[in-house]
Amino acid sequence: MAQQKQPPVGYDDTPMIPGSRWRVHDGKRPQPKVIEPGTASAQDAPGRPPSDAIVLFDGTDTSHWVGPDGGEIGWQVIEGALQVVPRTGSITSVDQFGDCHLHVEWAAPEVVKGSSQGRGNSGVFLMSKYEVQVLDSYDNRTYADGHTAAIYGQYPPIVNASRPPGEWQTYELFFVAPRWEGNELVSPAYITVVHNGVLVHHHQAIQGPTGHKIVASYDEPHGPVGPIMLQDHGDLVRFRNIWVRPIEGYDQ
Repeated sequence: MAQQKQPPVGYDDTPMIPGSRWRVHDGKRPQPKVIEPGTASAQDAPGRPPSDAIVLFDGTDTSHWVGPDGGEIGWQVIEGALQVVPRTGSITSVDQFGDCHLHVEWAAPEVVKGSSQGRGNSGVFLMSKYEVQVLDSYDNRTYADGHTAAIYGQYPPIVNASRPPGEWQTYELFFVAPRWEGNELVSPAYITVVHNGVLVHHHQAIQGPTGHKIVASYDEPHGPVGPIMLQDHGDLVRFRNIWVRPIEGYDQ
């Protein structure tokens, strides 16, 4: 039996899209890549990453991470979670990323100790330079630009969407790396942050590498990619289901 022909799609006589090599509704334009979407997480179990994600922590394997000296990490894997071991140092991903969608799930200690910045403190750093704060901000007053999901030292989240201590929380981070031409900054870094399903930053321009008690600026050019870093701030914060999708594939 002869194979049935696919019905024609698109048009070959429409105007060109500005800045593109394709026409409007162009039938020759490549079809989007097919992937299998992931599943949602629950408190008792992480969800499944999308099929094209780079999984950085699956509940057992720590080989995608290195410690401060480039060797094995000092953190512990406990019941499928990667837990900070205080004073062993922050950990960084072996792989490096620029523009990306980063998914991270984390939980502050269930037993509450301390207050303000001394309570469930950690951080997720894009390119090891741009921090989205991790903190137990549930019924915990602190400076606004240091709250959970703050772009640390720069922008508070629009709202505080924190869950109680001990419960799993989710970050979806959509990051655009800064662009340089030589030593000149062409475009700053941008980030969109969704915390527990709630939009808390929308395409926010980052003022420069984040830090404590500093005014950020883009003083030193850096490469287009860098590692993801998880911070050891001395608290027993846990992480699970960490995966990343580089933002690429736009066909101009």
